[in-house]
Amino acid sequence: MPPDPSMTATELAGILFSSGLQASDHPTPEQVRTVVAALSRRCGDDPSACAARVAQEAGDHPDTFAVRMRWALDTVHDAYGDITTAA
Repeated sequence: MPPDPSMTATELAGILFSSGLQASDHPTPEQVRTVVAALSRRCGDDPSACAARVAQEAGDHPDTFAVRMRWALDTVHDAYGDITTAA
């Protein structure tokens, strides 16, 4: 279950995107859920608080942004199952 059950897959992917986890780490679903929960708490359970970091990364690394976000979305779906992608 997501840290906040009303969070969408897109919001959870943004939180994961802003974490230090990498695709090359091959994180388990449990690791993903643990990292997302911890970062969500640090953001006050407000996914928009992590959005600034996502935007910064997109600006700093536009060449890898889409690949990392796709990984984050796919990984969130693997970790949380069938959840809504957008509100």
